[in-house]
Amino acid sequence: MPGVSTKQRTPTTVSPKARSSQVPAATDPSVIRNFCIIAHIDHGKSTLADRMLQLTGVVQARNMKAQYLDRMPIERDRGITIKSQAVRMPWELDGQTYAFHMIDTPGHVDFSYEVSRSLAACEGALLLVDAAQGIEAQTLANLYLAMEHDLKIIPVLNKIDLPSAQPEKYAEEIAYLIGCEPEDVLRVSGKTGDGVEELLDKIVAEIPAPEGDAEAPARAMIFDSVYDTYRGVVTFVRVVDGKLGHREKIKMMSTGATHELLEIGVSSPEPEATKGLGVGEVGYLITGVKDVRLSKVGDTVTSQNRPAAEIIGGYDDPSPMVFSGLFPLDGSDFPVLREALEKLQLNDAALNFEPETSTALGFGFRVGFLGLLHLEITRERLETEYNLDLISTAPNVVYEVTAEDGEIHRVTNPSEFPEGKVTEIREPIVDATVIVPAEFIGPVMELCQSRRGTMEGMDYLSAERVEIRYKMPLAEIVFDFFDQLKSRTKGYASLNWQGTGQQAADLVKVDILLQGDQVDAFSAITHRDSAYAYGVKMASRLKELIPRQQFEVPIQAAIGSRIIARENIRAIRKDVLSKCYGGDISRKRKLLEKQKEGKKRMKMVGTVEVPQEAFIAALSSDEDAGKEKAGKK
Repeated sequence: MPGVSTKQRTPTTVSPKARSSQVPAATDPSVIRNFCIIAHIDHGKSTLADRMLQLTGVVQARNMKAQYLDRMPIERDRGITIKSQAVRMPWELDGQTYAFHMIDTPGHVDFSYEVSRSLAACEGALLLVDAAQGIEAQTLANLYLAMEHDLKIIPVLNKIDLPSAQPEKYAEEIAYLIGCEPEDVLRVSGKTGDGVEELLDKIVAEIPAPEGDAEAPARAMIFDSVYDTYRGVVTFVRVVDGKLGHREKIKMMSTGATHELLEIGVSSPEPEATKGLGVGEVGYLITGVKDVRLSKVGDTVTSQNRPAAEIIGGYDDPSPMVFSGLFPLDGSDFPVLREALEKLQLNDAALNFEPETSTALGFGFRVGFLGLLHLEITRERLETEYNLDLISTAPNVVYEVTAEDGEIHRVTNPSEFPEGKVTEIREPIVDATVIVPAEFIGPVMELCQSRRGTMEGMDYLSAERVEIRYKMPLAEIVFDFFDQLKSRTKGYASLNWQGTGQQAADLVKVDILLQGDQVDAFSAITHRDSAYAYGVKMASRLKELIPRQQFEVPIQAAIGSRIIARENIRAIRKDVLSKCYGGDISRKRKLLEKQKEGKKRMKMVGTVEVPQEAFIAALSSDEDAGKEKAGKK
């Protein structure tokens, strides 16, 4: 993959234009430049940030490591950015030292809410494009986000050192997209450092200085907050008006809560305490608060003694798009799971959870995520950081079900589906954008239409690359759509999607019955056209997984009272005649009749025994099942 080479560490010397990292706080706003780096996943944001840290001298060569700003172990393991990171750097141009506040943002669609929060703290954005891959779907999505915030866009082509780089070709694509000349697109290499000094000079020249009233009452916007085990909640803010100082009493304008500033400072990139923060500065506040919910992202911080009258426009809370049940394998781990989720929520504002009970799986939590990667990373963190063994149920989206009496039910789990007749079911809809080489248009359209997609439009970004837009149900893309898209396009397609509301659809609830009893863990809400396929697949899978009982067990898939699929698990045949050697045939018949009566009685009162392994295998995706088999080999 072209992106792999960016992970290597490269020695880069400190530029003579760099100053000491001790840039004085509360500086003149005219020398401040606030910007972030936005790009598609794996286009080299973190590697370019590494070169900036080295060139400006804020990180010494002996302390430097690749992806320096990716602090979480899971970020380093996967080579992706999950949390935005803000850092302050000095840069000199024409005898004047400037203070840069740079925010490195995630590239994956599941973490776009992190990007939108970061953009609100900036005046400019570096639009980074891989010179070997060109514009991708998330590049466009982040560009449109930046344009909505009226940011100055500086287009940059990264990875020009790669043998497969085509800077001239992709410079024309970018120029066409944002309306500039191809010569205006900077060429840099985050790996070698080529062109990075020119980029830093261009940031000074083109990104406007922050505006604000230094004499007005203090107003600062919270754009992120994280929980530190030792220092409590660390709140990251961008000061809009006035000044905040050390030991000052501050007030949260949405909640009215007041705190004392125990520490105020900037990240450079390690925390550096200062005497205060002035107009346009980005820094952190520590008040000793232990609950991150008291430092709500999007809130306005002001001075208690001289409070501001108006709050700054905040952010919409991220809405969960996908729900999944998380259950501990060992029921006694339920309190540990609760505590682990509460701790994760301190650092992840998008994580929502509530207790849920399943007759099959016991006590657990219904957890809301922004997408499947968010689910996967959260589960991995729970298992590695808190030593938990978990079962996650099949992901579900949120449905609005209107019952016959007009009552509307919000369904995040098939077990919440109302009994009786329903008049309408509404499901979430997304606008999906696929960017793909022109030769793969046919397979992509075929895939989207098979997933109930409606084509919205198609544009050629260049002679070889096409942007295809579809309106699709979220339920059709959250599970394995991206994998299918990659396999049909030889890995060249990129996907971005954004929720746009809900629409009515012909959906049904498919129940799985064992011995006539409904098993809530295996129920699913699916489109009527897919219901039969789901029923057949689940019935045949359970037939293989559930051990044979002493009586015959029917496995049925049903929509309401109508059975749509059935499999039978044959009874275990016990040889009750093994001790009968010869003798009267009536004795053998008597024993067989007795066994028959016993099995009939068991069928009436007995329940089917389903082992834990069967639940895990049935609820895991085909991909997970394949990994498990490979691991056993």
